[in-house]
Amino acid sequence: MSAGTPGILLVLDGWGHAEPSEANALTAASTPYLDGLLGACPTVFADASGTAVGLLPGTVGNSEIGHMVIGAGRPIPYDSVLVQEEISSGRMRANSTLTEALTRLASTGGALHLIGLCSDGMIHAHVRHLQELLRIAARFGVPRVHIHAITDGRDVADHTAAAYLGLVDGFAAEAGIGGIASVVGRGYALDKSGNLELTEKVALALVDGKGEAIGEPREALELTRRGDEWVPPCVVTCADGRPVGLVQDGDAVLFTNFRSDRIQQLADDLYVRLAGRQVAFLSLAQYDTEAPIPPLVHRSDAGGGLATVLAAQGVRSVRIAEAEKFEHVTYYLNGRDATEVPVEEHIRITGDTAADYTARPSMNIDRVTEAVNSAARREDVPLVVANLANIDVVGHTGHFDATRQAAEHTDRAVEAICRTARATGRWVLLVGDHGNAEKMLTEATGATDGGRPYGGHTTNPVPAVLVPAPGQQTAVPAGPATLADIAPSVLALLGLDPAPRMTGRPLW
Repeated sequence: MSAGTPGILLVLDGWGHAEPSEANALTAASTPYLDGLLGACPTVFADASGTAVGLLPGTVGNSEIGHMVIGAGRPIPYDSVLVQEEISSGRMRANSTLTEALTRLASTGGALHLIGLCSDGMIHAHVRHLQELLRIAARFGVPRVHIHAITDGRDVADHTAAAYLGLVDGFAAEAGIGGIASVVGRGYALDKSGNLELTEKVALALVDGKGEAIGEPREALELTRRGDEWVPPCVVTCADGRPVGLVQDGDAVLFTNFRSDRIQQLADDLYVRLAGRQVAFLSLAQYDTEAPIPPLVHRSDAGGGLATVLAAQGVRSVRIAEAEKFEHVTYYLNGRDATEVPVEEHIRITGDTAADYTARPSMNIDRVTEAVNSAARREDVPLVVANLANIDVVGHTGHFDATRQAAEHTDRAVEAICRTARATGRWVLLVGDHGNAEKMLTEATGATDGGRPYGGHTTNPVPAVLVPAPGQQTAVPAGPATLADIAPSVLALLGLDPAPRMTGRPLW
């Protein structure tokens, strides 16, 4: 490689920027080291949401698109945008994959099962996509549509599931078809940690009717003490106790999440469980499942970015993250490409026990820090890429004090990493991938309502801070910035040219 300087790209997940307020857990935290960096080092606040990263205008950022754009060096039209375009243009009504499945159901009498997150967080799904799918099913004369509602509590404020279930009921009434057949929290249905016991409970409710029996969907919300995220698997039953909508032979299942990573564990389980039953499987957008599930909408190409340049130049990188964010610094940063790359080393940090994020906001940050520092001491590794997950993962709980502590643990970890970087002659580029912990309350809706706990993402910009290597000359970035500028900046610091497909610019 050319005369660049080795460095560390450090993604502080959920590190957004906003003025101090009673909702801002980051400014409430004692973070003297990060505060000092923001005051002393070349800093810019980068757009990480909306059209700047390939999302619909005003849409909050998320970790998946954030890491893809960081790696690609350009905005990537996100799956939610592509799905919305298909719906808004009317093309979804003529989608051949969908229409063939619905035509078959209309002729055979099979049922359509719609499975997905019912909220408008626009990170994993949008509840209004159900509205169009129900309309299309009605147009094709599908005899029965069963909606398997997954309640949220993370991407939107907790204790709002009743309103979303009411929306779904309204969509079904408008279309003249369909109804909610089961209700379950995303903690069960969207597990991505590999806890197959949680996934199995959901699958058994959908296929065998094993779960809490309820007469009306909203009764499910009375059975949880842990909020909308942990509503237990509930099955809506008829007056005689029979489930109203089990998945049966000859039916079709359509997963309505547009983001793959949290739904795919359930999708694979159901596919295997129903093998041989002549059940058709579809997904609203393209998934990374082991099962061959045809998508209604294919994804955009996110390749040709940072990983492509590093591989072509033979530049070794080490990727480090806790299990919750491991795919983000590997698969997503590499443009949704799981191909094994000889010059990459992947270190996945896992805990010995299941995490209780509010009780243990430190998570495994000490082990992540140790791994980053160990890699930084190696002369054969020009680039270390790591994700510090605490601010985002703990922030999603909506627990203000735990999130404040997560920020303080992150501050100490960044200090330790920067100390090692200075000793080994490296620069450190810190960047958030989206906002989260800087807004822990919903907006007030009245004189006496100060807002409810909020654990979702935001549209706020994120800090991008360069801690120079000893003796390295840098300037304060000029002009606006987005996450698309991060990969060109990393390459410039390494002494490499950007990829031809990158539209971002080096900030330093």
